[in-house]
Amino acid sequence: MVYKKGIVVRSTGSWYTVLTKDGEIAECKIKGRFRIQGLRTTNPVAVGDEVEIEVSPSGDAVIIDIHDRKNYIIRKATKLSKATHIIASNLDQAIMIVSLMKPRTSTGFIDRFLTTAEAYHIPAAIVFSKFDLYDEKTKEQLEYYIEVYESTGYHCLITSVPGKMNLDKFKDLLAKKVSLLAGHSGVGKSALINAVDPSLDLKEGLISEYHDKGKHTTTFAEMFQLSFGGSIIDTPGIKEFGLVEFEKEELGQRFPEMRKLMHDCRFNNCLHVDEPGCAVLKALQQDEIAEFRYINYLNMLENLM
Repeated sequence: MVYKKGIVVRSTGSWYTVLTKDGEIAECKIKGRFRIQGLRTTNPVAVGDEVEIEVSPSGDAVIIDIHDRKNYIIRKATKLSKATHIIASNLDQAIMIVSLMKPRTSTGFIDRFLTTAEAYHIPAAIVFSKFDLYDEKTKEQLEYYIEVYESTGYHCLITSVPGKMNLDKFKDLLAKKVSLLAGHSGVGKSALINAVDPSLDLKEGLISEYHDKGKHTTTFAEMFQLSFGGSIIDTPGIKEFGLVEFEKEELGQRFPEMRKLMHDCRFNNCLHVDEPGCAVLKALQQDEIAEFRYINYLNMLENLM
């Protein structure tokens, strides 16, 4: 037997592709014991995991150990509402690719992603794509969203592939880091990646004119090594982010603009809904907190009750 260390770069559910330290690719199964370690997830091994594999003389490979994760980001499994799915692990940053047109990304989706990243202490950024499609009204809306999110502490970037807008900045954002890229199908993830690293040649999706939503092109998470250093983990177009492992009292802590005010609330367990002496509600009334962010907070809170 030969033992090697590597990183999981692709997961299809039953097979895992591992890039070993010596640059080889191994298609691996996992030992059954990983499925019964109390991990309440649909995937015991995730893209980004550092693993040890055992290769037999015949060339068959199995994952025999998973190293402790630095971090990970999860969502509810699509079909099993009580189960969770680890999207990726050992990340330096999480980047949400969004579009305000064709297809439109809701702020509710953005904020669920950001709160999940906050919960797992993963720095997050927002990249607004397809700027070349925006009309004046949409551009005004974009300006407002960027003002809100940047004041909250999130790095924002406007891009356009046809217009070659800020592609160098997008490249700098990715360089020498492990980045999760997420967003609805059709927002232009693959087009952006191909624009900064043509060697990857990722398949780009088409927008369905009838549904005005992207057709899925990625069916599983996959890590790609960037030619200029670093790597990206591309994810299936995610329709929804269900919050998991959240207590309702903790949710406000995942909104940075609320977190800095919470110690001024009269009650330690304040949910910022209708409690007297709530510093968050006072800030909301004084337009110091964006109303749309607060509404998204209430919607998430309702799902946790």
